[in-house]
Amino acid sequence: MQQLEQSLKSALSAAIQHVFGADVPAAQLPLQATRKDFAGQFTLVTFPLTKALGKGPEQIGQALGEYLLAHEPRVSGFNVVKGFLNLEIADSEWVRVFEGLRQRPAGAPVATGGPQRVVVEYSSPNTNKPLHLGHLRNNFLGYSVAEILKATGAEVTKANLVNDRGIHICKSMLAYQHYGQGETPQSAGIKGDHLAGKYYVLFEKHYREQVRQLENEGVAPDVAKKKAPLMLEAQDMLRAWEAGDEAVVSLWKKMNGWVYEGFDATYQNIGVDFDKFYYESQTYLLGKERVEEGLQKGVFFKKDDGSVWVDLKEEGLDEKLLLRADGTSVYITQDLGTAELKFEHFGYDLSVYVIADEQNYHMQVLRAVLQKLGKPYADAIHHLSYGMVDLPSGKMKSREGTVVDADELVREVVAAAEAATLEKGKTEGLSEDELTRLYHMLGLGALKYYLLKVDPKKRMLFNPEESVKLEGDTGPFIQYSHARISSILRKAAERGVGPDGQLTGITELQGTERDLIQELARYDAVVTEAARVQSPALVAQFAYDVARAYNRFFAEVPIIAEADEIKRAFRVALSAQTGRALKTSMGLLGIEVPERM
Repeated sequence: MQQLEQSLKSALSAAIQHVFGADVPAAQLPLQATRKDFAGQFTLVTFPLTKALGKGPEQIGQALGEYLLAHEPRVSGFNVVKGFLNLEIADSEWVRVFEGLRQRPAGAPVATGGPQRVVVEYSSPNTNKPLHLGHLRNNFLGYSVAEILKATGAEVTKANLVNDRGIHICKSMLAYQHYGQGETPQSAGIKGDHLAGKYYVLFEKHYREQVRQLENEGVAPDVAKKKAPLMLEAQDMLRAWEAGDEAVVSLWKKMNGWVYEGFDATYQNIGVDFDKFYYESQTYLLGKERVEEGLQKGVFFKKDDGSVWVDLKEEGLDEKLLLRADGTSVYITQDLGTAELKFEHFGYDLSVYVIADEQNYHMQVLRAVLQKLGKPYADAIHHLSYGMVDLPSGKMKSREGTVVDADELVREVVAAAEAATLEKGKTEGLSEDELTRLYHMLGLGALKYYLLKVDPKKRMLFNPEESVKLEGDTGPFIQYSHARISSILRKAAERGVGPDGQLTGITELQGTERDLIQELARYDAVVTEAARVQSPALVAQFAYDVARAYNRFFAEVPIIAEADEIKRAFRVALSAQTGRALKTSMGLLGIEVPERM
């Protein structure tokens, strides 16, 4: 498709030279897809040429169209609508484009000239709570962006930085000490990450009660929050942990072990994976070394209380705390260490951080601090800032327990997929194991597609009822389309028609065949742009457009029932290529497609 587009631009440049005697380079002649309500596949906007050519936009379009129709065999027709020259491409050219798509090896990378060594850091859970809906958007985005970058030929490492230390972890630990009574995931009958989350919420409940009591005794609200006994105990526990207190570290290891088992089960269930795990408990000390380095270089400074800061006012930011007065680290301390470790391990030329837009300031500070330290990898840091996920009832809050739990949500969408599939009566011939796998595939497809089809930068409203619909612009619609194609290919095989037949003899295409080939040919351009802007939404739109184009083709022309052997073979081949495109593009989103439904 890109080759065809470039050839048309060159032909247009030559036409301008011949008709108008003007030199307009092909690069200055951008083509766009023709609107569906006009004949043609490529459109040149002629308004920008009026000054250079000294003619009106419609005159320019008419003259160029006539020249191309007479001299360019790829062009079979044209029409001019005001300042738009719409070019119709010969069917023989679309057959040639399709043959090129079929000959491309499966999994061949899309050469973009982009970064070659990439680390994509995503998920980054806290070990004081289970994953929730917001984490799902993070995980699905990170996994998909990594797969899209892989599709460009880049060597990609999927990294997960586990926030396994800090005051929030101590809150769960302290609540367990006070109220746990030796409870375990086994005795409670719940996953370990859910058990830790239970005590995080319990800490908040009792902490708020203490704050209210202090306020009732006349203590100012901001002072009450700092002086509540549970908060003071949690801070003492954090200091004890950093000092290596044996009892505190033992409890920390035990509870984190429970959480990791829970996380692993969730990751496996939602179909995401990682090549490398980092742990804040193992990187914060290296971060402290970088803070000390900054002090020695004079780019950081200490305040009277002993806390360490960096002045970023010249960078348009502010003063940022790097180390507390008591010597304990903050988030950015370990981020300095992790960035260095990732560079040592993988020598990246792009390091993507998939982090919600609430941390935009934090990521700007991290990059600025590394630049002040003179680190060679500072400019390679890129923040994939994504919008938060809201509920119809408002913002989710982990500490109040008002979150949409990831495990529960997956169960709900799988159940909805089962109900919808049974309603359609599409389950004949499948075993119970096959049905279980199908429902899980459809449920996750619905959920992933719902979260990924929205541009990452946009804040989104999660509507549970809408998310599980299995028609329209949804993952299951595309999955159903793939299953339909697989069924057609099986029926074709039974009649001795394979997917790789010769295309000789095809001289004329139906409109839906032409439209489908054009959609399929957009794959390289879509992957290139999706990798550049790190947006799986573009791939999701491509998959949906291809599925819609195929369903129009399926509805309007016979495939297996076609009497003409040459046309039948071509349509089976076109179906097979569409199935491959759907499987590949949905795979970039982390979504599986079924062979049978």
